[in-house]
Amino acid sequence: MTAVVQRVLCADVKVDGETVGEIGQGFAVLLGIRRSDGEAEADKLAKKLTALRICDDDRGVMNLSLPDYCDARGMKPEMLVVSQFTLCADTSHGNRPSYIDAAPPEAARPLYEYFVDNLRKRGLHIETGIFQADMKVSLVNDGPVTIILDTDRL
Repeated sequence: MTAVVQRVLCADVKVDGETVGEIGQGFAVLLGIRRSDGEAEADKLAKKLTALRICDDDRGVMNLSLPDYCDARGMKPEMLVVSQFTLCADTSHGNRPSYIDAAPPEAARPLYEYFVDNLRKRGLHIETGIFQADMKVSLVNDGPVTIILDTDRL
């Protein structure tokens, strides 16, 4: 699994002009699921994402996880999680990306839902897009802070 994690002041996702997911301050997560991914990768990524210390402490140092940052401010930790198969693109040959490593929808959807449920069980408020829909994601990046997580490198 590959995730692009952006620390945001707010984020939303629209489908056909209608907002289907929206958060305030938290993380916007774009999630790519590969054919080789399973629940073990989803568990590993959810654990890392929840513990990732990219939020500022009182000294302005990125030293807090999202749950710790929100707890200190009396806020509920929020994430917007959107599936994005294009994160699995192979661009090593030519200029047209290959998506052969991306999990097919029938395998990716249940794993995406498992990942989202895993985050919810960790006490986070999770909003999502609509799997396989043409989505428009908007966000205000905070920092900007953008981190790429890949379960092959965790």
